[in-house]
Amino acid sequence: MARPYALIFVALLSFGAFAKDAPPAATDPAIEARMLTIAGELRCLVCQNQTIADSHAGLAEDLREEVRVMLRKGETDEQIIKYMTDRYGDFVLYRPPVKPTTMLLWFGPAALLVGGSAALLLVLRRRSRMPDDRFEPDESDEAGVVGSEARPS
Repeated sequence: MARPYALIFVALLSFGAFAKDAPPAATDPAIEARMLTIAGELRCLVCQNQTIADSHAGLAEDLREEVRVMLRKGETDEQIIKYMTDRYGDFVLYRPPVKPTTMLLWFGPAALLVGGSAALLLVLRRRSRMPDDRFEPDESDEAGVVGSEARPS
C-alpha cells in the first residue's frame, strides 16, 4: 500500500525541476523604476498586446535588459525610445505617434465601423422597401399555416 503514495510523492518532488529562478534583485532601484516606466511604453514584439514590462517572453526580457544597460550608460528616456523605434519601427511603441505611416492604425477601426454601419443601414432600408412576396417564407411559418388549415373544425 505504501507504493502508490511513494510514486505520488516522487511525482510531486519532480515539479521542482521545472521551477524558474527568481529574477535578480535590482542593483539600483532608481534605474529599475525608470526601466519599468520605459518598458511600459514599449510593445513586446512577440506577444499580443503586451508591453515588455508585462511580458515573460525571452525577447521582452532581453529588451528590458537592453534598456537597463542604456540607462546605466546615462542615456535619457527619449534616447532609449528613439533607439528602439529606429531599430524596430513604430510598432514597438505601445502608443505610436499619429503620422502618415500610422494613419491606418489610428483611424482604420473607426473607418471600418462607419463603413460597416453605413452598409448595414443601406441593406436594412432596401429590405424594408421590398414587398413581402419577395421573401421566401420560413419552414416554421409554412408548417404553422398548413397545420392550422388542415385541422377539422
